[in-house]
Amino acid sequence: MCRWAAYRGDPLYLEELVSSPAHSLIEQSHCATRAKTATNGDGFGIAWYGDRPEPGRYRDILPAWSDCNLKSLARQIRSPLFLAHVRAATGGGTRRDNCHPFVHGNWSFQHNGQISNFDRLRRPMESMLDDQLFHARGGTTDSELLFLLALQFGLASNPFAAISEAIGFAEGLSVHLTGSALVRFTAAFSDGKSLYAVRYATDRKAPTLYASPVGIGYCLVSEPLNDDIDAWTEVPDGSAVLIDDMGVHITPFQPEKRASAGPQAPVTIPA
Repeated sequence: MCRWAAYRGDPLYLEELVSSPAHSLIEQSHCATRAKTATNGDGFGIAWYGDRPEPGRYRDILPAWSDCNLKSLARQIRSPLFLAHVRAATGGGTRRDNCHPFVHGNWSFQHNGQISNFDRLRRPMESMLDDQLFHARGGTTDSELLFLLALQFGLASNPFAAISEAIGFAEGLSVHLTGSALVRFTAAFSDGKSLYAVRYATDRKAPTLYASPVGIGYCLVSEPLNDDIDAWTEVPDGSAVLIDDMGVHITPFQPEKRASAGPQAPVTIPA
C-alpha cells in the first residue's frame, strides 16, 4: 500500500509534511508503520497550487528517500494546497506515468488502495471514457483510471457524487464479470480551491486516514507524522472529507447503488 499526505490552509513549505517531521512522508517511504508493507519505494510525486489554476507537479520512479531534488524542492516550495505521495505498486509498472499525483486540468488526485480483478475490469472501465479523457490516460494503474472515471462522471460539479459513481461502477462491473467485488480506496483530490478525501472499502478494511491541524490549516495523511497521539484524529472508514475556508467537514460516504452504512457518529478535528 502507498502512503500520502495533503494540506490546505495558509501557505506552508512542503517540507513540513514531506521531509521535516520525525515520521515524514520520506520516512514513511522506507519505514511505514501502519501499512501492510513498510517500504514504499516504487516512485513518488508532489503536486502543488500557486498563482495559476493548474498545479505544478514533480514525479519520479526513484524511491523518495534517494532523491535529493525532492528534499530541495520541498524546502523551497511554499503552497496553500498540495498533495504528496510515495508509491508501493500493486499493479502497473514502475514508470513515471504511474506515479501519483495524477493531474488533469486544475484537478489533482492521489490514491492508496486497489481494485481486485483489475485486469478483467480495465477494458470495460476505459470504454466509459470519452475520447478526451481516454487519450489523457498516460499510465496503466487502476488509480489513474478511477480518477478519469470520476472526471467523466462529473467530478468538477459534484466531487463526492462523482467518486461515489466511479467506485460503484467498478464494484458493479466486478460483480457482473467475476461474481465478487473488492475496492479499497483512500484518496485525496483537489480543484485548487478545496481539498477532498474519501476513505472507503467494500470489505470495510480501507487504508488508514488521519487528520490534524498544521499551522493555520489542516493536513490529511495516511499515518501520523509524529508521536503526538492527541493531535491526530482517525477518519472513520466510510467517510468523505472536505477542507475549505470553513474548516474540516466529515460526512458518511457510500458508493452509489450500495446499501446505506447506517448512522455514523460525528467526528471532530481539534483546532
